[in-house]
Amino acid sequence: MTGAFYDGLAGTYELMFPDWDASMARQASQLAEFIPQGARVLDCACGIGTQAIGLALRGYEVVGTDLSPKAASRAVVEASARGVTLPVCAADMRSLPFADGSFDVVLAADNALPHLLTAEDVLVALREMRRVLRSGGRLILSTRDYDAIRNERPLSTPPSVGPGRVVWFQLWHWDGDRYELEMFRLHETESWRVEVSKARYWAITRHEITELAERAGFDYGEWLLDAYYQPLFIATNG
Repeated sequence: MTGAFYDGLAGTYELMFPDWDASMARQASQLAEFIPQGARVLDCACGIGTQAIGLALRGYEVVGTDLSPKAASRAVVEASARGVTLPVCAADMRSLPFADGSFDVVLAADNALPHLLTAEDVLVALREMRRVLRSGGRLILSTRDYDAIRNERPLSTPPSVGPGRVVWFQLWHWDGDRYELEMFRLHETESWRVEVSKARYWAITRHEITELAERAGFDYGEWLLDAYYQPLFIATNG
């Protein structure tokens, strides 16, 4: 379901941003505060390349994987169009196709981890991320602020308007601490055309992620609430 969701979004995902290239640059600048110069970075949920391309443009050696083959393919094209090389393959973060200790940093941004709906699956993914990190390497995750969201249990998100008057909004259908998201995209042509796609998430709290990261073998993790557009979790492979 998750791969198909992002396959469907791959051709228009950049329209979520008022200015996608500006967003790439801004997010890369924020993330670079926590990524040493010269680091080899794996973005294991790279999508169409928002974070990976931005970091590559700052001089990092970045490799990408994504569950969506269409998103991964587009990331390669978009990187090349901006003059950087971004090796990307389709892969599940629970089974990364790399040798042990291959990277200095593993990144999973933009609320990717909560697509995994059980503690067991999250733990498998975190152990894989740790496996491909060198000793002393760094894990960087970002998620929605589920500590607040679990209390509020919103039923929708406000609409936003992207380039070309594409309107986006979401409806959320809750089942305990999981929810199904319906993504609505309204495209203005001669009349309004509506597309709807669905995905499921676990509204996993910061404490739950920290506990699972420690079980996966990471050293103490730190949450930064104002360093990025989502809460940012940073842990070290001891």
